Amino acid sequence: MFKILIKQPDKKDSEANLVSGVYRIGSSPASHIQFNHPEISARHAQLIVSDENIKVCDCGSSNGTFLDGAKIGNEPVNARIGSLIGIGMLEISVLSQETHQPSQSSPALTSHILADPQKKKQIEFELEKAASKGLKESKKAGFKSPIISISGISEEARPIVQEIKRHAHAELLKRLNLKRMALSGASEDELAEKAKSTIHDIMLELSVPLPHGVTVEKIERELVNEAIGLGPLEDLIGIPEITEIMVNGPNNVYIEKDGILYKTDTAFASDSQAMAAIERIVSPLGRRIDESSPMVDARLKDGSRVNAIIPPLSLVGPTITIRKFSKTPFQVHDLVRFGSLSNEMARFLEACVQVRKNTIISGGTGSGKTTLLNVLSSFLPERERIVTIEDAAELQLKQQHVVRLEARPPNIEGRGEISIRDLVRNSLRMRPDRIVVGECRGGEALDMLQAMNTGHDGSLTTIHSNSPRDALARLETLVLMAGFNLPLRAIREQIASAITIIVQVDRQKDGTRKVTDISEIVKMEGDIITMQDIFKFKHEGWSPDGKITGRHYPCGNIPTFMEEIRRSNINLEISIFNDGAIR
Repeated sequence: MFKILIKQPDKKDSEANLVSGVYRIGSSPASHIQFNHPEISARHAQLIVSDENIKVCDCGSSNGTFLDGAKIGNEPVNARIGSLIGIGMLEISVLSQETHQPSQSSPALTSHILADPQKKKQIEFELEKAASKGLKESKKAGFKSPIISISGISEEARPIVQEIKRHAHAELLKRLNLKRMALSGASEDELAEKAKSTIHDIMLELSVPLPHGVTVEKIERELVNEAIGLGPLEDLIGIPEITEIMVNGPNNVYIEKDGILYKTDTAFASDSQAMAAIERIVSPLGRRIDESSPMVDARLKDGSRVNAIIPPLSLVGPTITIRKFSKTPFQVHDLVRFGSLSNEMARFLEACVQVRKNTIISGGTGSGKTTLLNVLSSFLPERERIVTIEDAAELQLKQQHVVRLEARPPNIEGRGEISIRDLVRNSLRMRPDRIVVGECRGGEALDMLQAMNTGHDGSLTTIHSNSPRDALARLETLVLMAGFNLPLRAIREQIASAITIIVQVDRQKDGTRKVTDISEIVKMEGDIITMQDIFKFKHEGWSPDGKITGRHYPCGNIPTFMEEIRRSNINLEISIFNDGAIR
């Protein structure tokens, strides 16, 4: 926890205690720390607080953000104890750091200038409380998932609030055309202020008594977020502990934390407001969603993956699925700390990348394939030219010489589509040292195999399958989808020649992700591709807190390219492959 001191002109200095999390600073009511000053943008800056440090970055403000007198950009910069953050005429000093976490009886934020002083505290403690107690209580009440409080509006009060919001939105459309204002050149700050003041006026005219525990401020906040932002998603996206957001129609919003699903008490006002949020996500990317094209894949600014599907295909209303990615990409030591793989496995995979062994990451949906692909990509040398190919760009490579390619869906006339396969073919003319394909799911598998067999070794990709052996069978199927009538033996020879390592990742029953197999393709014996297991994961039991216990162990097989690793001057002891299998 960090303590900060906030100085404002003509106001008394105030202190705030910041626990781990992300805090938006600006004049918008959606900000965690709100300042109503003309020189401060709606979303001006952001504080990223962890147990170890506090970082600050600018969010594209009009007047800039300063750290110790130096202007900073949108990349997070570490603020030390004693640092001074300048935002317009405001000054935020980092006073001290405390190693203990705040108790549930003490507020996580104590500054009186917060837009909602209890919100951050409420969400953080509700997440922890729901994980331990909410499951039992919700089962007694007949719910299948624990319920987490985000908006502070109870389930009993939600129908009345939804009706109020629908009437307020209809009145807002009569009084204010936000789209026309945006097209006329109005800034985000002007739109936000105009929407906020108009919604406030509408709520002042409200004659319907509010349910117990519901305040006008809570409803206004939801209305403003839906009018100019992403509605309930605004708060959820800013909470680092949430890894997935699922909207099943306007009235059902779920989240995932630590592999556990929670139902939230927040909701959109109507189908049209959920549709507006989808359009705000996909429009900047040049994509569209309507009845003629009711499905879309997109991404948020931070790289988080978004899928949306609307009626008539979705019978429950607009459905949104957001898979969030950490603002700071996971490194290999993070996966070791999480127990996803062992140190020995990490060192072996790094050696495989360095000696240019073609690698496929196999796993089911949500198993962590893209996260592991990002980690393996971090081992790629800076001196090489890397081309990444994805449906929706989400890889976060830190190397300088990276060319990022993204597929394009067809336009409204059904023309102009550029597929993954087209990009793989084109990448071969771009002089790549490594090709990284986000996922092989069609005929591009054949082009990828041919690239791996013609000098582009050391390439990486992912595939959906349940085991290393299943990955080979799925590769055969994908190659056949390319439309060439190739003999099965020829396809298998291509696979055995191109692929060296298959890494299997699985999502366990407790929600954790683990590397369960690392296997090497050895050779062809007749019509069969032979493999040997290098590492495996053994499930041993369950911990008292409901987590799977087990260990990763070597299978006693030495990789056939061990001599190549030695010649590359890579320090990898052969002892890490000693047989540790449980007998």
